[in-house]
Formats: sequence, C-alpha cells, structure tokens
Amino acid sequence: MSVFGKRKDRRLDTRKEELERPYYGWIWKPLLVLLVLYLLATLALGLWWSRPPAPFDVEQVAAERREQIAEQAQQVALTEQTRGEVTISTMMELVATLLDKPGGYLRNDVFPPGLWLDNMPNWELGVLQQVRDMTQELPLFDASRPGVLNEANERLRVDSRDWLFPSAEHRFGQAIDALGWYLQDLVREDEVAFVAEGEPLVQWLEQVEMRLDRLSQRLSASVGEREALRDLQVDTDNLPARTPWYKIDDIFFEARGTGWALLHLLQAVEHDYVDLIEAGEAGGMVRQMIHELEMTQRRIMSPVILNGSGFGLFANHSLVMANYTVRARDLARELGQRLEGVSVSEPAEAEEAVTPPATDVDEREEQEEQAPIAADAQDAATDVAEDEQ
Repeated sequence: MSVFGKRKDRRLDTRKEELERPYYGWIWKPLLVLLVLYLLATLALGLWWSRPPAPFDVEQVAAERREQIAEQAQQVALTEQTRGEVTISTMMELVATLLDKPGGYLRNDVFPPGLWLDNMPNWELGVLQQVRDMTQELPLFDASRPGVLNEANERLRVDSRDWLFPSAEHRFGQAIDALGWYLQDLVREDEVAFVAEGEPLVQWLEQVEMRLDRLSQRLSASVGEREALRDLQVDTDNLPARTPWYKIDDIFFEARGTGWALLHLLQAVEHDYVDLIEAGEAGGMVRQMIHELEMTQRRIMSPVILNGSGFGLFANHSLVMANYTVRARDLARELGQRLEGVSVSEPAEAEEAVTPPATDVDEREEQEEQAPIAADAQDAATDVAEDEQ
C-alpha cells in the first residue's frame, strides 16, 4: 500500500506544480503580431518618406513670402520687386523643404524607419550641397549685408548628420531665419539689391561646374566597361575607384537631389538676372541647362537602381544620369564664359511727379481758366517724366 500511496502522492505533486507554475507560451504570439505590424508600418512610412518632393514655382514662392513680410510690416505696398528677391526666397524654400517634407530631415535619424533609409538621405545631401554653394557666394552678390549672409552660410555648414542639440535641423532653421532677415531688407529698402554684374554669377557657375564634374565622375565610376564612357567625354584615367554595388543608388539619388535644387536655383537666377542674361545673349544656354536638369528628375520606373550595360536586358541608371550631368556641366562652363564681364545699368528711378492726381472735370476746367500757364507747365512735366520712363 505504501508503494501505491507514494505513486499517488507523486502524481498529485506533479499536478500541483503544473497548476502553480505560470505558463508563458502564449506571450510570443501577441509579440509576434506587434512585431509584424511594426515592420509593416515602418515599411509603409519608408516608402512614403522616400518619395521626393514635387517641384515648386519660384516666382509664386517669392510672391507668397513677399505677402508674409507685408502682413508682418502691416504695409499695403512695399518696394518694387528687387533683384535677388526670387533667389533668396528660393533658397529659403529649398531648406524649408528639407525640414518640412514627409518624414522631415532624415539624414541624421538614429531610429527606424529613417535609420534604414538611404535614398532620401542622399537626396537631401545633394540639395544641401547646392544650397551651401549658393550661400557661400551670396556676399559677392551683395556686399552691403555681409554679416547676415555669412551667418546663413555658417549655419548651413554644420555636419549634416548631427542629431544632438543643436541638431542639424536647428541650425538649418537658423539659416532660414538669417535669409529671411535679408529678404526683409530686400523688400523694404530700395538700396538693398543684388549687383547688376555677371561676376558673381560666374563665380557661382564655376562652383556648379566643379560640383557636377565630380558627380559625373562618381556616377561614371559605377560603369564596368570604360569604353562606354567615351561618348560622355569623361576622362577615364582620372576616375575614382569603381563604385561598390551597394553604393550605386546612394550616388544616383545624390545626383537627383543636386539636379532638383540646381533646377530651382537656375530658374530663380534667370528671373532675377533676365536683363543681364539677355545682354550676354545667353538665354538659350540657360533654357537648355534647365532642360537637362529637368531630365534628371524623370520618373524611375524600376523599383531598384540598375547597373546594366549597353543594350542588355537591364538599364544603367547611373550612366543615363551621368549623361545629363555632363551636359549640364558643359553648359554651366559655357554660360559662365558668356556672362564674364557682362553688366547692365540699373533703371533710373522715376521722378516724383510721374502721374498727376486725377481731378474732376469741373475742377480741371476751373484750374485751366484760373491758371492756364501752370496747367501747360504741368503737362510738359508729365511728358518729360513719361519719356524718362
């Protein structure tokens, strides 16, 4: 009996342990569901955040910022649009796009999904480099406000991957504020404006040419067959080492960002310096360069950046992009040569009595009867003012 009693007690103890011991086997199921939902959410956000922003109208952006300044100053009418207003507004919009697009600024993200993305951060780098190059040359366009322009340049020169305070986004916001202060001076004060000379544009175009040349070489370095680069007039002897396969898309999207920013900057410069460009007979070059930059923004039908060759099954996106950047580089060099030494004179300011105030017919007849000599003198002054305009 004792033997059977021990077996019974042992079975009771086993059941007791099973009842008292907690069972954790069910926990992994909701955790797995949460993990799958998190991965799906980050994947969807990553696809959304990787879409490049749409291009904007530089003239419309300048008009909107002008209205904002007018509302802040509580003025119905400000000074006439001055040279440089569209360029500064465009630069502010480019930096604001980096901060306000879906996902915000992603290049310094340390958490998913921004940490996993590489296309958009490299696109941001291309935009940032073009804004930096233009900001560096701004003191040449207007030497009357070097302090605020140098401050904007300094704020943009921080490490693009800084995420601790002060983060890169904080510095970029300060750069927008500095450019905004200068824009207020452009809108409110008549004596503040870009110079009507081509030398600042020549200096900036040299930076553009150098940037596009380096970018074209890096794009071309992804091509295995160096013979394919002869038609692009690329010096194969000075090419860097062949680009690793996992960095091909990084350079490609950096070139996309460069073309996107440069497209807007060139449109703004064309608006601000339309008279100087016409004086240098360079309007066709500017339009052709804008066209080449627009081609760099064509929609990509492939889900990945391919690195094929020739007329094979797969395309070579880097080689196609290098084709457009090389043409834009050559046009930037030719445009700089065409604008070198070109300058235009600022339009003379109209005299105070340009248009006489409107009066009623009876008052005008009375004035003519009382003072015909004064009326004749006023008409003569009006004719002179119209001729000067």
